[in-house]
Amino acid sequence: MDLAPDDRAADAGLTELADLLAGPLLPAARGLLGCRLTAAGVTVRITEVEAYAGTAGDPASHAHRGRTPRNAVMFGPAGYAYVYFTYGMHWCVNVVTGDEGEAAAVLLRAGAVVDGLDTARERRPAVRRDVDLARGPARLCATLGIDRAAYGAYLLGDGPVRLRPPVEPVPPASVVAGPRVGVTGAHDLPWRFWLDGDPTVSAYRRHVPRVRR
Repeated sequence: MDLAPDDRAADAGLTELADLLAGPLLPAARGLLGCRLTAAGVTVRITEVEAYAGTAGDPASHAHRGRTPRNAVMFGPAGYAYVYFTYGMHWCVNVVTGDEGEAAAVLLRAGAVVDGLDTARERRPAVRRDVDLARGPARLCATLGIDRAAYGAYLLGDGPVRLRPPVEPVPPASVVAGPRVGVTGAHDLPWRFWLDGDPTVSAYRRHVPRVRR
């Protein structure tokens, strides 16, 4: 049976996204901007991301010291979810990228809710402004209801967590690069990418080492 034009376009878009994620880390990170992530009745448009390499010269990466049970999914293949728990209270979600066997992933730092707004508000009733619902990686996961259960999920299929290409292409001129947020190693690498002027982008905070007394 022949596919309808919209179905063919959707399939082509997913193939292009899969090829992008399987390629070099930084273009993959940029290409995730504008993509849509859907989970538990809510969809966000990704507005900010942060790239992390594997064992090759990125001390801020969870895979810097090699493969562990926690980071195993980072070693590929591309297109899977790496979900981790931080500060004993928050979940964060990454998209695995690059060649299988070479760990790399892109942290989804922020997004704008484009579908399921009422559900998102119910999930985060203390948030006063809609632009703050998924503004920051922990907030994004909370808004989407993402937790440990999403670890290792294939994002380009029809599972409970789904990643899809942008509805409209993102103009290259609208993408800004800068240092990553709050990391202790290689904090000045310009591996954070965001949509210029978007109100959902999280605030930049450079890591400040604690001074021992």
